[in-house]
Amino acid sequence: MNSQTRRLMLQGPAGAIEALEDMPSLPPGAAPCGVAVIAHPHPLFAGTMDNKVVQTLARAFVQCGWRAVRFNFRGVGATEGAHDAGRGELQDLMAVIDHATQSGSTTVTPLALAGFSFGSFVVSHAVQVLGAQRAPQQLVLVGTAATRFDVASVPHALHGRTLVLHGEHDDTVPLADVMNWARPQTLPVTVIPGGSHFFHGQLPLLRNLVVRHLQVNPTPNF
Repeated sequence: MNSQTRRLMLQGPAGAIEALEDMPSLPPGAAPCGVAVIAHPHPLFAGTMDNKVVQTLARAFVQCGWRAVRFNFRGVGATEGAHDAGRGELQDLMAVIDHATQSGSTTVTPLALAGFSFGSFVVSHAVQVLGAQRAPQQLVLVGTAATRFDVASVPHALHGRTLVLHGEHDDTVPLADVMNWARPQTLPVTVIPGGSHFFHGQLPLLRNLVVRHLQVNPTPNF
């Protein structure tokens, strides 16, 4: 952790949720663009909030002026509870979103959501739960887990603010499966040539692509 990172213990539906909050460096008096909540890969396959792709996503958002919150799903690290195949994990994510967007005033805190692999599956269903009134201003899905999970479709109104990134040579989630998920939605997929599921050696490129997306699609003023 750096000096701009603080550890949080939040209350979730299955008990405590362990989280890390990364803050951007801003001029005095300036406020973050909003809060980005980032979900990690599969808990049963060593997925945690310290995953390198998850950390890269947090750095990209922080670089663009967002406050980034990453957390451990139930049963991981100091987060209480047990793995629940996505159902309970969605509840965990919603609890973190609620906590992260509470500003103590009537001002709406802009929300961004990002997920890697299993995390993208959970994030896709969070978008459905949030609905149009609470829809995220930015959505980033990396290594979208379209092989083993029922990833929800992205609402058409969010397509312009959505970035789907996938490695060409992903051997965990074949690119063809992600294309089959995206094709009926006419949702663009950005393919990283030669990329693996964990983007070994290509994390700087991954970060730059997310940064470029956030800079081209600035958060609306509220």
